[in-house]
Amino acid sequence: MNEELVVLLAADGTRIGTEAKARVHTESTPLHLAFSCYLYNDEGQILLTRRALSKKTWPGVWTNSFCGHPGVAESFEAAIARRAEQELGTHITQVRELLPDFAYRAVDASGIVENEICPVFTARISGELAPHPDEVAEYVWVTPADLLTAATATPFVFSPWLLEQITQGSLKNI
Repeated sequence: MNEELVVLLAADGTRIGTEAKARVHTESTPLHLAFSCYLYNDEGQILLTRRALSKKTWPGVWTNSFCGHPGVAESFEAAIARRAEQELGTHITQVRELLPDFAYRAVDASGIVENEICPVFTARISGELAPHPDEVAEYVWVTPADLLTAATATPFVFSPWLLEQITQGSLKNI
């Protein structure tokens, strides 16, 4: 079985190497490449997922539809399609870049750091959901307005990247 690698980045976004995903998320996580994706359906609702309780960082927290790391020679579109299948057991179409320059650094209650240049995308779901239990504890479809209301009223139940993405206007173009 191949070890999943993440792409390490310099502060300016230049690729400077790779590291095993299993070793990169620590109390001193280096800057690396990732992505976030919001799935939407024909009714214009967004899929929110609650991270599995077994996740290393932010277990049990509500967040965007799914996240991931593109492989070394993998396009964002291919990585998004791969993670939609692996994490949610579904297929997607119409991948669109939403926040191309999104980056964040956040520290989990356990001390683990996320430190990512993490463009944000949307995609349309084109299949049934079959979330993997190691990734997703539960999910819900919400309107963008309801997500904004919930995030404003109870920010502590959401991932820090989702909250920052909302601040940067991610819901305006979904």
